[in-house]
Amino acid sequence: MYETILYESIEGVAKITMNRPDKFNAFTEQMHKELLDALKKAGKDPMVRCIVLTGAGRAFNAGQDLAEVEGGDVDFGGFLRKRYNPLIMQLRQTEKPIIAAINGVAAGAGMSLALACDMRLVSEKASFSNVFINIGLVPDSGGCYFLPRIVGIGKALELALMGEKVSAEEAYRIGLVNKVFPAVNFETEVMEYASKLAALPTTGMGLIKRTMYKGLEMNLEETLEYEALSQEIAGGTEDHKEGVQAFFEKRKPVFTGK
Repeated sequence: MYETILYESIEGVAKITMNRPDKFNAFTEQMHKELLDALKKAGKDPMVRCIVLTGAGRAFNAGQDLAEVEGGDVDFGGFLRKRYNPLIMQLRQTEKPIIAAINGVAAGAGMSLALACDMRLVSEKASFSNVFINIGLVPDSGGCYFLPRIVGIGKALELALMGEKVSAEEAYRIGLVNKVFPAVNFETEVMEYASKLAALPTTGMGLIKRTMYKGLEMNLEETLEYEALSQEIAGGTEDHKEGVQAFFEKRKPVFTGK
């Protein structure tokens, strides 16, 4: 079905693998189309309750494939609006938890892609490079939005202005990633983590994601009201009823994602 990515659904987890290992999974127009389609597919599938985005081979994603834009005048603004911005917005709007499983280098727009995911799990061999400054460009694909919100404005400016590589260990120290796993069993650890999320109340997680992201842009009063609206929805789900019943019956709840 796809030429540049792999898509598989494993016990409630949709695993999307960028599959251009010989090019370090660099973005092409075809990959953008396929990633967008796969994310929409996973978002609509009621059997999918968590999404994992990763890369094949030694890299997560090395950013734009420069061979695709070499030798011509590029309308940078139009390029971003057509290809990158819809992809980043789809990550935000998908109301299921999305994990970036960063197996290797995440550079340029590849780093921005990882930042746009809800959580970042990394191999000990992974690294981040905010390399836009090295070719005189500005971090895009949400890089200027997510990075300061994740690590703070001072560190974000340092990473963007210096363009230096950040190791997995340093990324964890500064709060850029959630977990670091040994490379030898990285995929297994990621899928175990994703499976735990897939077993939780899907609607509740979607509401948490939506409310927290909106809270970044609202004041306290607005956030309190939005929390109340979200809680009204969550309180009417079958998973909420199951959670309460399991509490009183002193057993582990079995959530269905409804």
